[in-house]
Amino acid sequence: MLLRPGRNPGALGRSPAVRHVRTPCVAFCDDDTWWEPGSLRHAADVLDARPLLAAVAARIVVEPSGEEDPIVADLRDSPLSGPAWLPGPAPGSFLAAATVMRTDAFRAVGGFHPGPWFGGEEELPATDLLRRGWWLSYVPALTIHHAASTARDSTARRIVGLRDTLWFTWLRRPLVPALRRTGYLLRTVPRDVASLRAFAHAAAGLPWVLKQRDPVPPGWKRGCGRWRKRSGLPPRGNT
Repeated sequence: MLLRPGRNPGALGRSPAVRHVRTPCVAFCDDDTWWEPGSLRHAADVLDARPLLAAVAARIVVEPSGEEDPIVADLRDSPLSGPAWLPGPAPGSFLAAATVMRTDAFRAVGGFHPGPWFGGEEELPATDLLRRGWWLSYVPALTIHHAASTARDSTARRIVGLRDTLWFTWLRRPLVPALRRTGYLLRTVPRDVASLRAFAHAAAGLPWVLKQRDPVPPGWKRGCGRWRKRSGLPPRGNT
């Protein structure tokens, strides 16, 4: 089945696609990624054997060099601890282009939020999965290849990444940590036009953000040790 939304919906485009899925799990990929043969079958077996596992993330190999993507270290070295039955480390988020997810779990949290467009869009569904008792895991036996386009607008990606980071902070973090995180970003992001535009775009979304704000309980830590995406922003830490 080929869906034609008529425009580029960004990350949200995956959600209506999953509504048409009739299988227990769904594999995500982008137009510049492809799964290693055998990985999808193995991912389905891993999910079938663990009812509380929502998603498995794969090892990402950069093409044509054949090297591991630097983000693999963040997945592998996650500071979060999980139950012994997990097939690998328990990251606090996932990379959509390299993940196989349980269909029911994805639907249960509403899929991807319509706010974040691209770049960090995984954090909201990941946090909502974790707070509902689901687990995520990195499984190094799974492999996906990534041949990134060289025609990327790094400034535009940084603007969207920072804007979406602020939206996530305001939507899910308790009040005091959200204010701290916002202040930290104000102090540490580059002082340039891109950062100014990102904060302006984020502020413009405040009316709907405040209406939809649903913070995790104060002191809730399970999903807060999130790993960092390559978006030109400083490490998140626990501020």
